[in-house]
Amino acid sequence: MTQTSYVAVAGATGTQGAAVVDALLAHGLPVRALTRTPGSAAARALAAAGAHVVPADFDDRESLDAALAGTAALFAVSTPFGPSGADLTTEVRQGTALIEAAADARVGHIVLTSAAHADRDTGIPHFDSKYRIERRLAGLGVPWTVLGPAAFMENYAGEWTLDGLRRGSFVLPMPPERPLALVPARDIGAFAALAITRPDEFAGRRIDIASDALTCPEIAEVLTSATGRPIGFQRLPISEIEAYSADLAAMFRYFTETGLDIDTAALRRDHPEVGWQDFADWAHGRAWPL
Repeated sequence: MTQTSYVAVAGATGTQGAAVVDALLAHGLPVRALTRTPGSAAARALAAAGAHVVPADFDDRESLDAALAGTAALFAVSTPFGPSGADLTTEVRQGTALIEAAADARVGHIVLTSAAHADRDTGIPHFDSKYRIERRLAGLGVPWTVLGPAAFMENYAGEWTLDGLRRGSFVLPMPPERPLALVPARDIGAFAALAITRPDEFAGRRIDIASDALTCPEIAEVLTSATGRPIGFQRLPISEIEAYSADLAAMFRYFTETGLDIDTAALRRDHPEVGWQDFADWAHGRAWPL
């Protein structure tokens, strides 16, 4: 990587993509922010921060070719969840189109974000779809790195969680004794930037990442401190998640029965440059609209 080589960031207005853009800009690298909505407020914010925002649609190969031309590296992301729910076929098609376009453009290094344990035959549909994209990436003959983030801390600042917090409850379908591995988007962005700036060290590696692991009662204790409101843990029956999404129910069953065994101590030791945030750091660093 050089300071004149563009790094393309797919899904740049999303949670992970925006964090990667921020981290790359902090490294002084020129960023090409790929988005389907270049006129959106989020895209305008990226441009104001110094990114070069370009239109790109995973279902429009010409737009991908134009966006990736001349780039030195790509941060690739796919999503299974759209406005109408999970659509894994679309995720695989679009994710594959993105990495194949990057390979054809001779991008020097592709960093793909997947999910922790997606390579372990979890039976979680939206983990399995990501692993299909991983396998395709490994066969393209392009230097690659796969990151497998644990559960996003940002999930616990969404409206569904906030509704429970306003009633004094942190609600999740997890047993109280089972730790849950967690990572903030900021750390995903920082790790992706590390891999992009040091391709010789990270090429050909798949790395699951987390910065903390807490039980749900411990999460509730942190939220009590961060929000200034008493928060207790309430275990939600898995049947209620099943009624909403069989995919998410499968994920929580896996988290309950197997768990995400990610060595956070080793990650902090081996990659201190990331500046890992634990859950308390993250929670105390944000405003809580309660």
